[in-house]
Amino acid sequence: MVRKIFQFVLALAIIALAYVLYDQIMSPLQFDKTAAIRQEAVIERIKDIRSAEQAYKQVYNKYTDNFDTLINFVLTGELEFSKQIVSEDDSAGLAQLKKLGKQNIEKFTVPVIDTIFGEKIMTPEDVKQIRYIPHTNNIEYRLEAGDLTTASKVVVPVFECRAPYKDYLGDLDQQLLINHIDDQTSLDKYPGIKVGSMVQATNDAGNWE
Repeated sequence: MVRKIFQFVLALAIIALAYVLYDQIMSPLQFDKTAAIRQEAVIERIKDIRSAEQAYKQVYNKYTDNFDTLINFVLTGELEFSKQIVSEDDSAGLAQLKKLGKQNIEKFTVPVIDTIFGEKIMTPEDVKQIRYIPHTNNIEYRLEAGDLTTASKVVVPVFECRAPYKDYLGDLDQQLLINHIDDQTSLDKYPGIKVGSMVQATNDAGNWE
């Protein structure tokens, strides 16, 4: 009887140990998989924010740190472009334009929302969501903007947009999250996704690029 009890307890211990070993192996793998999926979504949206900021700067020669301003610009703003009316090799066409007193340049405007996101189709509702970090309960990206004086004393507009790991991975295993953050900070990297910089000119590069 005692032997059977011992065998039963031993079997339970072996099962428990197997579970612990399995969990130690699988938990980090599952964390990494989930983190990668979420990070892809966070990067995709922060790229949209960058596109909007760059278009805003094209019009106003500065960036904005206000999402309401940025979103309203994308929804209601226009970008101006120009194109040649006739080819520079078309002497007859050029002569006709000159005769009419016209320049060989035609200016036109295009809605910002139809222009800056490339082939991606963004609805007004999609644009209103760009302020929020995916996989969170509507936590906003950290957005800053201002001017930076470079080493050569040139003043340039800059912006920075951030999404900390703790915001979009905060519901996962806390120890694995701490380890993930420690890995980045030990490498002097920002613990999250970031584009641009308030302390150096980066050409609006992202830290994942």
